[in-house]
Amino acid sequence: MTKEELADLYRGYIACLNARDWETLGRFVGAAVEYNGERIGLSGYRRILERDVAAIPDLHFHVELLVADPPTVASRLRFDCTPGGILFGLAVNGRRVSFSENVFYQFEDTRIARVWSVIDKAAIEAQLTEAS
Repeated sequence: MTKEELADLYRGYIACLNARDWETLGRFVGAAVEYNGERIGLSGYRRILERDVAAIPDLHFHVELLVADPPTVASRLRFDCTPGGILFGLAVNGRRVSFSENVFYQFEDTRIARVWSVIDKAAIEAQLTEAS
Protein backbone atom coordinates (compact mmCIF):
# COMPACT_ATOMS: atom_id res chain seq x y z
CA MET A 1 0.00 0.00 0.00
CA THR A 2 1.34 3.45 -0.89
CA LYS A 3 1.46 6.39 1.54
CA GLU A 4 -1.45 8.00 -0.30
CA GLU A 5 -3.54 4.83 -0.20
CA LEU A 6 -2.89 4.40 3.52
CA ALA A 7 -3.78 8.05 4.20
CA ASP A 8 -7.02 7.65 2.22
CA LEU A 9 -7.85 4.46 4.11
CA TYR A 10 -7.29 6.30 7.41
CA ARG A 11 -9.53 9.17 6.31
CA GLY A 12 -12.21 6.57 5.54
CA TYR A 13 -11.81 5.21 9.07
CA ILE A 14 -12.24 8.72 10.53
CA ALA A 15 -15.35 9.25 8.36
CA CYS A 16 -16.71 5.94 9.72
CA LEU A 17 -16.20 7.17 13.29
CA ASN A 18 -17.79 10.55 12.62
CA ALA A 19 -20.79 8.87 10.96
CA ARG A 20 -21.14 6.47 13.94
CA ASP A 21 -21.19 3.67 11.36
CA TRP A 22 -20.27 0.93 13.84
CA GLU A 23 -21.38 -1.83 11.47
CA THR A 24 -18.62 -0.81 9.03
CA LEU A 25 -15.90 -0.48 11.69
CA GLY A 26 -14.58 -3.98 10.93
CA ARG A 27 -13.65 -2.81 7.44
CA PHE A 28 -10.99 -0.61 9.07
CA VAL A 29 -10.15 -2.34 12.36
CA GLY A 30 -8.81 -5.88 12.72
CA ALA A 31 -10.57 -8.55 14.77
CA ALA A 32 -7.64 -8.82 17.23
CA VAL A 33 -6.83 -5.09 17.54
CA GLU A 34 -4.63 -3.95 20.43
CA TYR A 35 -5.15 -0.62 22.17
CA ASN A 36 -2.25 0.82 24.21
CA GLY A 37 -0.69 -2.61 24.53
CA GLU A 38 -3.86 -4.50 25.45
CA ARG A 39 -5.62 -6.88 23.08
CA ILE A 40 -9.25 -5.78 23.18
CA GLY A 41 -10.47 -7.05 19.83
CA LEU A 42 -12.90 -5.37 17.49
CA SER A 43 -15.84 -5.70 19.89
CA GLY A 44 -13.86 -4.07 22.72
CA TYR A 45 -12.70 -1.28 20.43
CA ARG A 46 -16.26 -0.67 19.31
CA ARG A 47 -17.43 -0.57 22.95
CA ILE A 48 -14.83 2.12 23.73
CA LEU A 49 -16.05 4.24 20.81
CA GLU A 50 -19.71 3.75 21.68
CA ARG A 51 -19.00 4.69 25.31
CA ASP A 52 -17.12 7.82 24.20
CA VAL A 53 -19.99 8.92 21.97
CA ALA A 54 -22.54 8.26 24.73
CA ALA A 55 -20.52 10.47 27.11
CA ILE A 56 -19.82 13.09 24.42
CA PRO A 57 -22.76 13.25 21.98
CA ASP A 58 -21.14 16.01 19.88
CA LEU A 59 -17.81 14.15 19.58
CA HIS A 60 -16.24 14.79 16.17
CA PHE A 61 -12.82 13.53 15.09
CA HIS A 62 -10.95 16.28 13.23
CA VAL A 63 -7.63 15.28 11.65
CA GLU A 64 -5.23 18.12 12.36
CA LEU A 65 -2.05 16.30 11.28
CA LEU A 66 -1.62 13.07 9.35
CA VAL A 67 1.58 11.25 8.44
CA ALA A 68 1.36 7.93 6.62
CA ASP A 69 4.43 5.73 6.30
CA PRO A 70 3.20 2.19 5.58
CA PRO A 71 2.33 0.28 7.65
CA THR A 72 2.09 3.14 10.19
CA VAL A 73 -0.13 6.20 10.50
CA ALA A 74 0.58 9.02 12.96
CA SER A 75 -2.21 11.49 13.55
CA ARG A 76 -3.03 14.44 15.74
CA LEU A 77 -6.77 14.55 16.27
CA ARG A 78 -8.51 17.68 17.52
CA PHE A 79 -11.70 17.70 19.55
CA ASP A 80 -13.96 20.62 20.44
CA CYS A 81 -16.87 19.12 22.35
CA THR A 82 -19.27 19.26 25.28
CA PRO A 83 -18.96 16.16 27.48
CA GLY A 84 -21.63 15.62 30.09
CA GLY A 85 -20.33 14.60 33.52
CA ILE A 86 -16.84 13.12 33.91
CA LEU A 87 -14.23 13.02 31.14
CA PHE A 88 -10.89 11.25 31.78
CA GLY A 89 -11.55 11.55 35.50
CA LEU A 90 -12.29 15.29 35.27
CA ALA A 91 -15.64 16.85 36.19
CA VAL A 92 -16.42 18.61 32.91
CA ASN A 93 -20.19 18.59 33.51
CA GLY A 94 -21.38 19.99 30.19
CA ARG A 95 -18.67 22.63 29.71
CA ARG A 96 -17.22 22.97 26.22
CA VAL A 97 -13.58 21.83 26.03
CA SER A 98 -10.95 21.53 23.32
CA PHE A 99 -8.14 19.00 23.39
CA SER A 100 -5.93 16.88 21.18
CA GLU A 101 -5.08 13.23 20.89
CA ASN A 102 -1.77 12.06 19.46
CA VAL A 103 -2.30 8.59 18.09
CA PHE A 104 -0.28 6.03 16.17
CA TYR A 105 -1.79 3.14 14.25
CA GLN A 106 -0.09 0.08 12.83
CA PHE A 107 -1.93 -1.54 9.95
CA GLU A 108 -1.76 -5.18 8.91
CA ASP A 109 -3.08 -5.68 5.41
CA THR A 110 -5.77 -3.00 5.25
CA ARG A 111 -6.89 -3.00 8.89
CA ILE A 112 -5.73 -1.36 12.09
CA ALA A 113 -3.92 -3.94 14.21
CA ARG A 114 -2.46 -1.73 16.95
CA VAL A 115 -3.32 1.70 18.37
CA TRP A 116 -1.22 3.82 20.74
CA SER A 117 -3.05 6.88 22.03
CA VAL A 118 -2.08 9.81 24.27
CA ILE A 119 -4.76 12.38 25.11
CA ASP A 120 -3.83 15.90 26.24
CA LYS A 121 -5.61 15.76 29.59
CA ALA A 122 -3.61 18.77 30.83
CA ALA A 123 -5.33 20.97 28.21
CA ILE A 124 -8.73 19.98 29.61
CA GLU A 125 -7.59 20.57 33.20
CA ALA A 126 -6.34 24.06 32.27
CA GLN A 127 -9.67 24.96 30.67
CA LEU A 128 -11.60 23.77 33.71
CA THR A 129 -9.34 25.78 36.01
CA GLU A 130 -9.84 28.91 33.88
CA ALA A 131 -13.61 28.43 33.93
CA SER A 132 -13.72 28.16 37.76
